[in-house]
Amino acid sequence: MNSELEKELDAFPGTASVWFGPLGGPARFSRAASAPHYAASTMKAGVMVAAFREFADLSAPVLVHNSHRSAVEGAPAFGNDRGEDGDIEVWDRLGHEVPLRWLIQRMIVRSSNLATNLVLAQTGLAQVNQVWRDAGASLAHTGRGIEDAMAREAGISNDVTAADLSKLMSALALGQLAQPVETSEMLAILCAQEYLDDFAQGLPSGTRMASKNGWVTGVRHCTAVIYPDDAPAYVLSACTTGEISDSDACALLGRIAKASWENRK
Repeated sequence: MNSELEKELDAFPGTASVWFGPLGGPARFSRAASAPHYAASTMKAGVMVAAFREFADLSAPVLVHNSHRSAVEGAPAFGNDRGEDGDIEVWDRLGHEVPLRWLIQRMIVRSSNLATNLVLAQTGLAQVNQVWRDAGASLAHTGRGIEDAMAREAGISNDVTAADLSKLMSALALGQLAQPVETSEMLAILCAQEYLDDFAQGLPSGTRMASKNGWVTGVRHCTAVIYPDDAPAYVLSACTTGEISDSDACALLGRIAKASWENRK
């Protein structure tokens, strides 16, 4: 990373974390990479891996509904807010059955919160957390579904670090978390990501990138396996939590991606 970017990261009004390096490591650049952050939608990558590992038949039908079990024992069911979801197509299928594979795809490419909770209900939290452990993550964990307010109030969270996100993406890309066919399909889904507001700003147009990002107010993260034509694939994860607008955070992540590209060889 260049010195100007490092100064910008040092001056960030909050916590800015970066991990950049080849598949399997070690890091070429690491800054606050073990600092915890609320996961936002980056946790959906782990949910996807868990689903692919748990189910041999991803064409199995799942009823689309909006009543989800809370992570708090005995708490009432909760629902997702349609206005906070990035994918109207899942909501248009309420009351109908759809293939599990389709929900997984919508969970990633359109970051659907409703699809995430439906997939998570199929896999279970323990299976998602096993994915984190199998990837070598030391802190990242998934404690609840999306918009589970009772669990949030009880202190149950979904947390990640830049280092752990990189371990997850690296292990996936290296085929360490699933069989080759499933690995290839998961990477293809991540490459079909439609929200390209952050890392993509700093990469040459058309660069292949298997990515998952996430954002809520004050939080913007992205993790990706980036595939240059002229160098080996590498992993880049950046997490920002602080008092900065989302557009400014996206621009910062774009500059981080640009710096990684300039140091790809």
